[in-house]
Amino acid sequence: MTAPAAATSPPILRFRRPSEADHAAIVLVADEWWGGRRVRHFLPRLWFRHFASTSWLAETEGGRIAGFLVGYVSPDRPDEACIHLVGVDPNLRRRGIGRELEARFLADARARGAGRVTTTVPPGDRIALRFHLAVGFRVVDDAGTTPIHGTPAVADYDGPGDDRVLLVRGVAD
Repeated sequence: MTAPAAATSPPILRFRRPSEADHAAIVLVADEWWGGRRVRHFLPRLWFRHFASTSWLAETEGGRIAGFLVGYVSPDRPDEACIHLVGVDPNLRRRGIGRELEARFLADARARGAGRVTTTVPPGDRIALRFHLAVGFRVVDDAGTTPIHGTPAVADYDGPGDDRVLLVRGVAD
C-alpha cells in the first residue's frame, strides 16, 4: 500500500511595498513567469520608484519573490485606480497570492477615494483574463469593442496589433 501524497502547505508569505531595490529581481523572473513571453519591458524601474505606495510585493520566508502587483490611482481620474501588471510565480499559483495582492490594492484605492479599478489584458492571455474575472472584474463590452479571440476587446488599443480586453470592477465589489 502506498502512502498518500503529502499535502503541500501554503508558503508563509510577507506582503510589503516594493522598492527600487526590488526592480532587478522582479524583471529577472517576469519573462519566465509569463511563459517566456517578453513582459519585462512593461516594468521599468520608474514603477518601483514612483508607484511603490500603491503597489505590493509578496515574498516567501526565504525572501524569494512570490508575486507582485504594480498599480496606481489616476491623478487625472481620481475616482479610478489602475492595475498596471500583476504576476505570481507559476509554482505558487492558485494559493490566494494574487487575490491577496489585489485585495490590498483595492484597499489602497478605496482609501485614496477611488470608486473603481481598471486593468487591461491581451485578449489571448487566458490565464490573466480568468484570474481577473475570478477576483471580481468584468469585461467591458460596449460600442468600442469587437470580439478578438472570443472576448470583447479594443483593437489596436496600445498601438497597431496591441489589442486589449478592458476590465473594470468597483472597489467595494
